[in-house]
Amino acid sequence: MSNTQPTEAEARDTDDAAAMPTDEEQTPDAPGDDPTARMQADLDRFRDLALRSQADFDNYKKRAAREKEEAIKYANSSLLERLISIIDNFELGLAAAKGEGETSPIFSGMSMVLKQLTDFLADNGLQPIDATGQKFDPNLHEAIAHEPSAAVPEGTVVRQTRRGYRMKDRLLRPSSVVVSSGSAK
Repeated sequence: MSNTQPTEAEARDTDDAAAMPTDEEQTPDAPGDDPTARMQADLDRFRDLALRSQADFDNYKKRAAREKEEAIKYANSSLLERLISIIDNFELGLAAAKGEGETSPIFSGMSMVLKQLTDFLADNGLQPIDATGQKFDPNLHEAIAHEPSAAVPEGTVVRQTRRGYRMKDRLLRPSSVVVSSGSAK
Protein backbone atom coordinates (compact mmCIF):
# COMPACT_ATOMS: atom_id res chain seq x y z
CA MET A 1 0.00 0.00 0.00
CA SER A 2 1.58 3.12 -1.03
CA ASN A 3 -0.96 5.41 0.37
CA THR A 4 0.60 8.77 1.22
CA GLN A 5 -2.25 9.76 3.51
CA PRO A 6 -1.46 9.27 7.20
CA THR A 7 -3.67 6.93 9.14
CA GLU A 8 -6.08 8.34 11.71
CA ALA A 9 -3.87 7.23 14.67
CA GLU A 10 -0.78 8.85 13.13
CA ALA A 11 -2.66 12.07 12.54
CA ARG A 12 -3.78 12.17 16.19
CA ASP A 13 -0.20 11.62 17.44
CA THR A 14 1.09 14.46 15.28
CA ASP A 15 -1.67 16.78 16.48
CA ASP A 16 -0.91 15.96 20.16
CA ALA A 17 2.82 16.54 19.66
CA ALA A 18 2.19 19.85 17.96
CA ALA A 19 -0.11 20.93 20.78
CA MET A 20 2.58 20.33 23.48
CA PRO A 21 4.97 23.22 23.93
CA THR A 22 8.73 22.52 23.79
CA ASP A 23 11.14 23.66 26.52
CA GLU A 24 11.68 27.01 24.81
CA GLU A 25 7.96 27.55 24.30
CA GLN A 26 6.81 26.69 27.85
CA THR A 27 4.96 29.47 29.56
CA PRO A 28 6.60 31.04 32.58
CA ASP A 29 3.22 31.06 34.36
CA ALA A 30 3.26 27.28 34.93
CA PRO A 31 4.50 26.39 38.45
CA GLY A 32 7.78 24.47 38.45
CA ASP A 33 8.49 25.48 34.88
CA ASP A 34 9.81 28.93 35.76
CA PRO A 35 13.62 28.88 35.47
CA THR A 36 13.92 31.39 38.31
CA ALA A 37 11.74 29.24 40.59
CA ARG A 38 13.76 26.15 39.69
CA MET A 39 16.99 27.98 40.44
CA GLN A 40 15.56 29.27 43.73
CA ALA A 41 14.50 25.74 44.70
CA ASP A 42 17.98 24.44 43.85
CA LEU A 43 19.53 27.27 45.83
CA ASP A 44 17.32 26.49 48.84
CA ARG A 45 18.17 22.79 48.60
CA PHE A 46 21.92 23.46 48.40
CA ARG A 47 21.74 26.01 51.23
CA ASP A 48 19.98 23.39 53.40
CA LEU A 49 22.62 20.82 52.46
CA ALA A 50 25.41 23.26 53.33
CA LEU A 51 23.83 24.04 56.71
CA ARG A 52 23.43 20.35 57.51
CA SER A 53 27.02 19.65 56.48
CA GLN A 54 28.25 22.51 58.67
CA ALA A 55 26.22 21.23 61.63
CA ASP A 56 27.57 17.68 61.11
CA PHE A 57 31.12 19.04 60.97
CA ASP A 58 30.60 21.11 64.14
CA ASN A 59 29.25 18.01 65.92
CA TYR A 60 32.26 16.02 64.72
CA LYS A 61 34.68 18.66 66.04
CA LYS A 62 32.93 18.71 69.43
CA ARG A 63 32.93 14.91 69.66
CA ALA A 64 36.61 14.73 68.67
CA ALA A 65 37.53 17.37 71.27
CA ARG A 66 35.52 15.51 73.94
CA GLU A 67 37.20 12.19 73.05
CA LYS A 68 40.65 13.81 73.11
CA GLU A 69 39.94 15.40 76.50
CA GLU A 70 38.76 12.06 77.89
CA ALA A 71 41.80 10.25 76.48
CA ILE A 72 44.08 12.74 78.21
CA LYS A 73 42.08 12.56 81.44
CA TYR A 74 42.35 8.76 81.65
CA ALA A 75 45.74 8.27 79.98
CA ASN A 76 47.36 6.96 83.18
CA SER A 77 44.58 4.51 84.04
CA SER A 78 46.39 1.39 82.79
CA LEU A 79 49.53 2.33 84.74
CA LEU A 80 47.53 3.00 87.88
CA GLU A 81 45.66 -0.31 87.53
CA ARG A 82 48.98 -2.12 87.50
CA LEU A 83 50.18 -0.17 90.55
CA ILE A 84 47.09 -1.19 92.52
CA SER A 85 48.28 -4.80 92.79
CA ILE A 86 51.67 -3.55 94.00
CA ILE A 87 49.92 -1.53 96.71
CA ASP A 88 47.97 -4.64 97.73
CA ASN A 89 51.18 -6.63 98.14
CA PHE A 90 52.84 -3.75 99.93
CA GLU A 91 49.95 -3.57 102.41
CA LEU A 92 50.27 -7.32 103.03
CA GLY A 93 53.97 -6.85 103.75
CA LEU A 94 53.13 -3.95 106.05
CA ALA A 95 50.65 -6.11 107.96
CA ALA A 96 53.36 -8.79 108.37
CA ALA A 97 55.86 -6.17 109.58
CA LYS A 98 53.29 -4.91 112.06
CA GLY A 99 53.42 -8.36 113.67
CA GLU A 100 56.97 -7.59 114.78
CA GLY A 101 55.77 -4.43 116.49
CA GLU A 102 54.71 -0.99 115.38
CA THR A 103 57.98 0.43 116.69
CA SER A 104 60.09 -1.75 114.42
CA PRO A 105 62.16 0.19 111.87
CA ILE A 106 60.89 -2.03 109.03
CA PHE A 107 57.28 -1.22 109.87
CA SER A 108 58.03 2.51 110.16
CA GLY A 109 59.93 2.57 106.86
CA MET A 110 57.27 0.61 104.99
CA SER A 111 54.55 2.89 106.42
CA MET A 112 56.37 5.97 105.11
CA VAL A 113 56.87 4.43 101.67
CA LEU A 114 53.21 3.37 101.51
CA LYS A 115 52.11 6.89 102.46
CA GLN A 116 54.31 8.41 99.74
CA LEU A 117 52.96 5.96 97.18
CA THR A 118 49.31 6.53 98.11
CA ASP A 119 49.83 10.31 98.10
CA PHE A 120 51.39 10.09 94.64
CA LEU A 121 48.50 8.00 93.35
CA ALA A 122 45.93 10.35 94.92
CA ASP A 123 47.63 13.30 93.19
CA ASN A 124 47.12 11.43 89.92
CA GLY A 125 43.40 10.91 90.53
CA LEU A 126 43.36 7.46 92.16
CA GLN A 127 40.91 7.25 95.06
CA PRO A 128 40.47 4.21 97.30
CA ILE A 129 36.92 3.02 97.99
CA ASP A 130 36.27 2.33 101.67
CA ALA A 131 33.41 -0.15 101.71
CA THR A 132 33.21 -1.37 105.31
CA GLY A 133 29.95 -0.31 106.94
CA GLN A 134 28.54 1.04 103.65
CA LYS A 135 25.34 -0.11 101.97
CA PHE A 136 26.18 -2.71 99.30
CA ASP A 137 26.39 -1.03 95.88
CA PRO A 138 26.91 -3.41 92.92
CA ASN A 139 28.42 -0.51 90.96
CA LEU A 140 31.28 -0.21 93.47
CA HIS A 141 31.38 -3.53 95.32
CA GLU A 142 31.83 -7.15 94.35
CA ALA A 143 30.15 -9.46 96.87
CA ILE A 144 32.25 -12.55 97.44
CA ALA A 145 30.20 -13.90 100.37
CA HIS A 146 27.17 -13.36 102.58
CA GLU A 147 27.49 -13.64 106.31
CA PRO A 148 24.80 -13.58 109.00
CA SER A 149 25.29 -10.74 111.48
CA ALA A 150 23.09 -9.50 114.29
CA ALA A 151 25.16 -6.30 114.62
CA VAL A 152 25.15 -5.28 110.93
CA PRO A 153 21.88 -4.76 109.02
CA GLU A 154 21.11 -6.85 105.94
CA GLY A 155 22.63 -5.54 102.69
CA THR A 156 25.48 -3.72 104.46
CA VAL A 157 29.17 -4.52 103.96
CA VAL A 158 30.55 -6.41 106.96
CA ARG A 159 34.18 -6.33 105.83
CA GLN A 160 36.30 -5.56 102.82
CA THR A 161 38.67 -8.29 101.64
CA ARG A 162 40.23 -6.28 98.80
CA ARG A 163 40.11 -2.51 98.45
CA GLY A 164 38.54 -1.04 95.34
CA TYR A 165 39.74 2.05 93.50
CA ARG A 166 38.37 4.82 91.32
CA MET A 167 40.21 7.06 88.94
CA LYS A 168 38.47 10.40 89.02
CA ASP A 169 34.87 9.42 88.22
CA ARG A 170 35.61 6.00 86.67
CA LEU A 171 35.78 2.69 88.57
CA LEU A 172 39.11 0.92 88.10
CA ARG A 173 38.52 -2.01 90.42
CA PRO A 174 35.49 -2.85 92.59
CA SER A 175 35.96 -3.60 96.28
CA SER A 176 35.67 -7.29 97.15
CA VAL A 177 33.34 -7.43 100.13
CA VAL A 178 31.45 -9.70 102.49
CA VAL A 179 27.82 -8.60 102.82
CA SER A 180 25.55 -9.07 105.83
CA SER A 181 22.57 -11.34 105.30
CA GLY A 182 20.95 -10.08 108.50
CA SER A 183 20.64 -11.86 111.81
CA ALA A 184 20.75 -15.66 111.78
CA LYS A 185 17.35 -17.21 112.46
